[in-house]
Amino acid sequence: MRHTKLFLYFSLLLFIKQSIAATTELDSAYIEHFATTYLTEKFPSTDSERVRISVSKLDPRIVIKPCKIPLRANIPEKSRARNLNIKISCDESIPWKIYLSAKVEITKAILVAINTISKGDTLDESNVALTYVAINRIRGNKLNDTSIVFGAKAKKRIAQGRAISKSNICLICKGDMVTIIVSSDSFNIKTQGVALSSGNINEQIRVKNTRSNKVINPRVKNANQVIINL
Repeated sequence: MRHTKLFLYFSLLLFIKQSIAATTELDSAYIEHFATTYLTEKFPSTDSERVRISVSKLDPRIVIKPCKIPLRANIPEKSRARNLNIKISCDESIPWKIYLSAKVEITKAILVAINTISKGDTLDESNVALTYVAINRIRGNKLNDTSIVFGAKAKKRIAQGRAISKSNICLICKGDMVTIIVSSDSFNIKTQGVALSSGNINEQIRVKNTRSNKVINPRVKNANQVIINL
């Protein structure tokens, strides 16, 4: 019985010692890693966006107190800001908090001109490439789908390094000869026409039927075809 009590006593001491050690293992490296993990989960990389996270070193003069409960992290400001302050807090009966500064750099995949593209030039892999650009440098709706861009023509000069957008390309441009397809469940009719306005995939443009001289409003199907679905 006495041996059992001694065993329980030393087991309790060992448990208390381990618990105390667990609560005092917080150091600057742990806090920085905790902040990095939090930001990585909050700003995950995707197929179209890359995220680079850097957390500043904690001031060595800061004393990190123990915490017997899980730490919490949050950003008490705009979540899309590039430079952030992360609050790491312990919500025990005597709470404490630490702030770390961090930088979150988000780049997005867009298509850009790898050399100067002249008006009327066809866009393809020889003059357009996918690259990642910081989102704060992207203005408007830029394209990243080569199936939409390749085969289109430049509506105006596109300087080297400039992003490709719908406003500076046309899959069918004004004056292009096109095939008009009139389609239904039971038939397809094809005839020729000339584009009276410019457009990209699925956009509606004005086309003049060269046989009937009638002006119609089909949608762009590809680089030389427009379609009317009945």
